[in-house]
Amino acid sequence: MPHALWQREAVRHLKKADPVLASIIERVGPNRFGGRVAGSHLDALVRSIVSQQLSTSAAATIHARLLTLVGVANPLPADWLSLNDPDMRAAGLSRQKIAYIRDLARHVKDGELPMDELHLMSDDEVIGALTSVKGIGVWTAQMFLMFRLGRPDILPVLDLGIRNAFRRAYKLRKDPTAKRMQGIAKSWAPYRSVASWYLWQSLELPLIDSTRG
Repeated sequence: MPHALWQREAVRHLKKADPVLASIIERVGPNRFGGRVAGSHLDALVRSIVSQQLSTSAAATIHARLLTLVGVANPLPADWLSLNDPDMRAAGLSRQKIAYIRDLARHVKDGELPMDELHLMSDDEVIGALTSVKGIGVWTAQMFLMFRLGRPDILPVLDLGIRNAFRRAYKLRKDPTAKRMQGIAKSWAPYRSVASWYLWQSLELPLIDSTRG
């Protein structure tokens, strides 16, 4: 199904499935989840490693320095493996992140992480393949599924923003467990990625005072 068509179908389904989500969708507006992605899968994963525990601007600066070191805009595994530790440290990477990037590059170079085949794998298979790399956890793998592969039915229950959005939207007294979130989101399938996007956007909306008529 073309991207625009399934996006519209997702919104129709979610509004019908959940009145709370329907209200959020009406307030947020058009669905802008997904779309074209730039760069390679490898570079996206390198960026995700670089970005860990850093601000967006700091991560972008370090990534730009690394690309300058490599000398190409779209590095291959061999390019990353050719860099030496002192230069990568000078660019702003910790020793741990250097090890993570090297492990990622080796996995791709040796065929243990087949980038060209990820789109053919199931969601669980992609998560399994990505989390075999040091420094890539389930959350990173789920973000990759959503925003690189455009998978429509991912519910990132480990995400702090999603937990906060659930608590706020469904007026929960405490942070919801993964099981509670999965239960609420059951009717959203097969469009839980789109629902998650709307939940993230809902955090920017002003709270509605339910005590006022």
